[in-house]
Amino acid sequence: MQIDEGLHEMNRELDGLFLSGLSAGLDIGFGPLLMAVVLTLSAGSYGDLPTEVLLASAYSIGFIFVVLGRSELFTEHTTLAVLPVIDGQASWSDLGRLWSVIFASNVLGGLVFTAFVVTVIPDLGVANPESFVTVAEKLVHHSSSGMFWSAVLAGWLMGLLSWLVTAAQGTMSRVLIVWLVTASIGILHLPHSIAGNVEVLFGLFIAPEITFADYGRFLVLATLGNAVGGSVFVALLKYGHVSRG
Repeated sequence: MQIDEGLHEMNRELDGLFLSGLSAGLDIGFGPLLMAVVLTLSAGSYGDLPTEVLLASAYSIGFIFVVLGRSELFTEHTTLAVLPVIDGQASWSDLGRLWSVIFASNVLGGLVFTAFVVTVIPDLGVANPESFVTVAEKLVHHSSSGMFWSAVLAGWLMGLLSWLVTAAQGTMSRVLIVWLVTASIGILHLPHSIAGNVEVLFGLFIAPEITFADYGRFLVLATLGNAVGGSVFVALLKYGHVSRG
């Protein structure tokens, strides 16, 4: 079933893939936006358990929009799209085509969402600029090795998400799975290359202390770590035990 899902996405037209990835990049931005709103309205801060749970739940909202809306998210395809390649039904060039189109459209969607939000949010008054910066700093202040290995964990969790959601039947079970997995990523402050793209872009747009170098370093290390986590710890291992089961 998972292999068929991966093959279906590989056989889609490029313009359909791009638009679906753009939609995912836009929709996932609501998670970081709601995190900033929660930080603004909450009496607590990072490290305070009720606030951390609220922030993690807010973070998961964007993923729920994307997964239930069946938009294309790069970190899901670090597992699903790898399976047909391992099975010999698709080539590495097919995988590279899928990954590059979805990743580029996800990042572009996040950029558009961030530019729109930083333009309109000051007039709404629902989130302080400092809250956006606080969210961004949680990601960019990792060491390079720490960022990569924590991104591997995030990719691992997202690979599990794509595997479990494909097998789930009902809408509520899918919502619960998405919330459990992505709230775990949120409460652990793991770098997710696409949601984190929006988080760090908020800081880049608002705070002079967050630079293009910080953004570039985050995006490269988070993307590599996510790809390794989803491909190695989920795709290879799951395919191995299922094909020999």
